[in-house]
Amino acid sequence: MANYYYAFSGHKYGLDRVKRGVALIKAMKKEGIEIDLLVNDFRAGLAAQDMGVTGAVTIENIMDVDVVAEKGDTVFIDTPEDIDKRLEQYTERFNSVVCITDDCEYISKMGEIVMKPDCKDEKYCIETPIIDSEYFDILPKEERILFFFSDADYDKEVLAHSEFFTGMDMELLLGYYFFVKYEDKLAEIFTKLHEAEEYPELIRRSSTVVTASSQCAFESKAAGANVIYIRKENDSLCLTETMERCN
Repeated sequence: MANYYYAFSGHKYGLDRVKRGVALIKAMKKEGIEIDLLVNDFRAGLAAQDMGVTGAVTIENIMDVDVVAEKGDTVFIDTPEDIDKRLEQYTERFNSVVCITDDCEYISKMGEIVMKPDCKDEKYCIETPIIDSEYFDILPKEERILFFFSDADYDKEVLAHSEFFTGMDMELLLGYYFFVKYEDKLAEIFTKLHEAEEYPELIRRSSTVVTASSQCAFESKAAGANVIYIRKENDSLCLTETMERCN
């Protein structure tokens, strides 16, 4: 039997799901359990490799999970895609199905295990967030305000709010999917630009982190930073409440 973690990713969606998939895969490997990572694009696989997980397999969408996984396997599904069309089939075919979500309204439908911010004593539920253990190894902090929007800014929202950032003395951590020419314009707004590959070190060493990435917010807090999270319109209430509890 094999184990797979499907993490939805892409230039419009960023790498939050890949990052928590990597965190789980690395933690389980320490326990002697191997899990293969499934992503939607080659670049996400390269990012996962930088985070410590090699050999990610690229598939098109949720419908292709069963092209890789076989009967009796265990599958982790971390995606905003509609899984209802596949859920009954997957729970019958695979040994275990685990659905990871930030939506606390989601409850187990077919006996699948659910991982979400607040379980409320529900059966088949495990509370998140999922954070790579390396962020709990606290490092000395450098005084800086680090801004990390997300690994993707397809609509160039940062530039659209340039007036807010101008004069704030913020350093920008670029995302893996940022457009190349976009960086030149951002350099005019922020005091310093950092490459995406610097992410783990900068998150662990920055005194203050401002971010619109929920995964980055949790990782930064674990690393001992002061964290300001920019809430998105589609964030669930329970995700926000979890962040409030984490201060």
